[in-house]
Amino acid sequence: MIWTSIKRICKSGFINFWRNGFVSFASVLVVVMSLFVFEALIFFSILGGVYINQIKDKVDVNVYFATNASEQDVLVLKKSIESLPEVAKVEYVSRDQSLIDFKARHSDDELTIQGLNELGLNPFPAALNIKAKDTSQYGSVAKFLESKNALTKNGSTIIESINYNKNKLIIDRLIKILDSLNKLGVAITSILIFIAIAITFNTIRLSIYASREEIGVMKLVGASNKYVRGPFVVSGIMYGLISSFITLIIFYPTVYYLGTITNNFSSDVNLVNYYIINFGQIFLIITGSGILLGAISSYLAVRRYLKV
Repeated sequence: MIWTSIKRICKSGFINFWRNGFVSFASVLVVVMSLFVFEALIFFSILGGVYINQIKDKVDVNVYFATNASEQDVLVLKKSIESLPEVAKVEYVSRDQSLIDFKARHSDDELTIQGLNELGLNPFPAALNIKAKDTSQYGSVAKFLESKNALTKNGSTIIESINYNKNKLIIDRLIKILDSLNKLGVAITSILIFIAIAITFNTIRLSIYASREEIGVMKLVGASNKYVRGPFVVSGIMYGLISSFITLIIFYPTVYYLGTITNNFSSDVNLVNYYIINFGQIFLIITGSGILLGAISSYLAVRRYLKV
């Protein structure tokens, strides 16, 4: 008896869905837009996180020394820095190596190389490239370099400049930009969800109005409140279910297109592979969100307009 009632409720829900074809199409379209933006937000969050981690991995503190600083004093400071618990790696670049690296980078620029040769001396200072264990620990490393611990035995400083503040500014700005984009995506998704609920809500309302005589007959023959309300909730779930399938279908070519673009910037993340590997999880999230969206909006409409 229970299964028979469930079958009849589902059948009535399908009939209500197809009966209001144009309105149902409008509801499905808005729900698709909401789910599409929601899914895009997930992927942009993943992509943004990967890029931030890549930039953090490439960031280090570069310490440049005065040209008259002795190599012995620089190596003593290097040993002191390596002893810090925050430091993962310290690379020493001599003045001669800096000159070689500069010439290699500008090998195609004859004027620059010619001007450097005419100078007759090495203008490049020695440097230390310091890699911290975590990005947040560069501040304490910079404080150490600016403290008395970085002075030589005679109390003088051999450090010419430290680029910590410049790198920190770049990272902070990038994180703020990505955070703002995520907030914008959440806001747009919220607005579209509200619109989807409102349209589905009114679709169910129209279905109730169109079926008012049929509902009256059902009540006269003894149909329960759940049996009368059920088809409209089923219709709402269908809106969400169909919308989620459409979203998953049209999102794949979008991911493929974006994947070809992001591969030019980074090979560490492949959106297409991520989409395929995690399709099961994405399917459950999008389908569940679509069904929940349709069920909630239809349930609210039934409670508001179906007085049974």
